[in-house]
Formats: sequence, C-alpha cells, structure tokens
Amino acid sequence: MVQFQKAFNSDLVGAAASALCFVHCVATPFIFVASVCTSTCCADTPVWWQAIDYIFLVISFIAIYYATAKTSKRWVAIAMWASWSVLLLTILNETFELGVVSHEFIYVPALAIIALHIYNHRFCRCDGDGCCAHQN
Repeated sequence: MVQFQKAFNSDLVGAAASALCFVHCVATPFIFVASVCTSTCCADTPVWWQAIDYIFLVISFIAIYYATAKTSKRWVAIAMWASWSVLLLTILNETFELGVVSHEFIYVPALAIIALHIYNHRFCRCDGDGCCAHQN
C-alpha cells in the first residue's frame, strides 16, 4: 500500500484528470457543431460522451481523497471538496437538463480543481508521518 501511494501522486493525477475534463468540456460544443446532424440527432448528447463526465468525476474523487489526506492546509482540502461538489452538481444539472446553470459554468470548478491540485502539490504536501496536522 505504501509503495502504491509513493507511485501515485494524487495531485498530479488530479490536475491531469481535471485538465482532461476541461479539454473534454471545451471540445464538446465544437464536436457537435462540426458534426453533420439530422433534425432528430442534435438534441441529445450521446450517452458514451456523458459517461466520460462521470469517469472524470470518479478519477477526480479518488485524486482529491488522497490529496486531502496528505495536505497541510485545511482550507485547501475544503476548497477541493467544495469544487468537486460544484462540479458534480453542474454535471448532474447538465445530465438531467435541469437548466439551473449554463453549461459554461462547468469551467469554474474544473479550473479550480486544477489550480488547487497544483497549489497543493507545490506548497502543501506532507509525505512524512505526523506532519499533516491541518493548518489554516
């Protein structure tokens, strides 16, 4: 288990997954605008494309779980989980077409997660035992 944790840098995986999620979100409108559609096919996003959103959510959940276990700043952990929660709600809003927020809002939590993982990796990581008492 310790060997896995050393090989698995949760901040780098989380930042990469969030960046890929961001690219996925940016590419979506261009892919569907560029494709030739009939009047019946353009209304809905394919299920396989929406499934990618949930795959990124699972990967980012795991990365945030491990990153927050090794952070030295409590506010970073809170901000990561808050950003992930907003990302989840935004994706659920889009999946179920609730219309509460626009699709473009998804960029806010995705960019926040990327920035928080990078910040945590540079300034807040604890790798030794007992150093991770959360600080403000």
